[in-house]
Amino acid sequence: MGQPNFTPASLPFDTDHQAPRYSVADGLGNIEFGAVSMGNPHIVLPVDNVDNAPVERLGPLLEHHPSFPNRVNVGFAQIVDEKTARLRVFERGAGETQACGTGACAAMAVNHLWGSLAEEAEIQLPGGSLFIRWREGEDLWMTGPAETVFHAEIDL
Repeated sequence: MGQPNFTPASLPFDTDHQAPRYSVADGLGNIEFGAVSMGNPHIVLPVDNVDNAPVERLGPLLEHHPSFPNRVNVGFAQIVDEKTARLRVFERGAGETQACGTGACAAMAVNHLWGSLAEEAEIQLPGGSLFIRWREGEDLWMTGPAETVFHAEIDL
């Protein structure tokens, strides 16, 4: 999946510095997150439990936040243990999705950088699990099942 890029310009993210953690105000308080590009822009928010994470409220708010001029994908990550995380992703332009490979990679990269996940971890999404391996300075590797979820034909 390539190397995670934490430079704010890679998302782009309008901030005056690069840091492992950022925060923005949402009117109810500050929201903490990590930011990374996996070829597309992602932020990852730590949550206690993905089942009751405010995906429907914060997903669109953060996707369209003025700090992200091209919008951003928003991941809500619950750390189960150093080898397991649960994740829900609000994708820009699509809303919440069942699975997001780059979102799982972003969650791994941010949480490994924060010391919450080991170099190899299972990222559990509503649509299934992905297994991610990342050693800093190296490419990030993702493995998991691939399944047909839709088939269509179109006459041109």
